[in-house]
Amino acid sequence: MNDIAISIVLPSYLEEENLRFLLPRINETLARIGKTYEVIVVDTISPLDETKQVCTQNNARYLNRSPSNAFGDAVRTGIAAARGERVVFMDADGSHTPEFIATLEASSKDYDVVIASRYIEGGFTDNSWALIAMSRFLNITYSFILNLNCKDVSNSFKIYKREQLLPIDLKCQNFDIVEEILYKLNKMNPGLKILELPYTFKQRAFGKTKRNLLVFMLTYLKTIIQLRLN
Repeated sequence: MNDIAISIVLPSYLEEENLRFLLPRINETLARIGKTYEVIVVDTISPLDETKQVCTQNNARYLNRSPSNAFGDAVRTGIAAARGERVVFMDADGSHTPEFIATLEASSKDYDVVIASRYIEGGFTDNSWALIAMSRFLNITYSFILNLNCKDVSNSFKIYKREQLLPIDLKCQNFDIVEEILYKLNKMNPGLKILELPYTFKQRAFGKTKRNLLVFMLTYLKTIIQLRLN
C-alpha cells in the first residue's frame, strides 16, 4: 500500500522568489489536511537561481527536469517522480493559492479529476480582458472539439489519480500539455469523472511570465489538430 497520499508537483523556472512564499504555505496546508504528502519542485536542467536551497529549507524534493527545459518535460518528470496516490499540479508563480489544495483534496474522493475552475459560476481570473477573452475562446474550443465535459481545460491547478497519469504517453512540449493530459485521460478512461470547483486565479506574485503569446497560439492550433486526429 502506498504510504504517501498526496504529491504536490510544481514545475519551476526562475521561481526562487515565489517559492520562498509558496512552499511554507503548501506545507502548512498539507499539515492541516493530516495526510502523508510530498512536495516536488521540478527545476531547470541546470540551476538558474537558488531554488534548490529554498527546497531544502522547506522540506521539498528538488528535481531537475529532463531531457530539455521545456514545460512539458517538467510535467513528465514530475509525473514519473510522484509517489502519492493523488497528484496535484500547480504553478510556482503564486497564481495558484496553496490553501485551495485542501478544497481539491476534500472533493476528490468520488472523482478522477478535480479542477480549480475559473469559468464556472463563482470562478474568476485576475487578468486583462484580452487575456480572459483569449483564454475563454481556447477553453470553449478545446471542450467542444475534444469532447471534454468541463469549462476550464487549460488551468493546470488540478488533482489527479496517479495510477491514471502513469500510463499516458504525453508528447506536448509546451503549456498545451495541460490540455493533452485531460484529453488523453478522458480517452483512456471511459466515464472519467471530472468535477470543477469555482476558483479565483491570481496574477503571478514576482517575476515575469514564461508564456510567449505567439508560441502559445501556434502550439494551441497545432495541439488541437493533433489531438483530434489521434
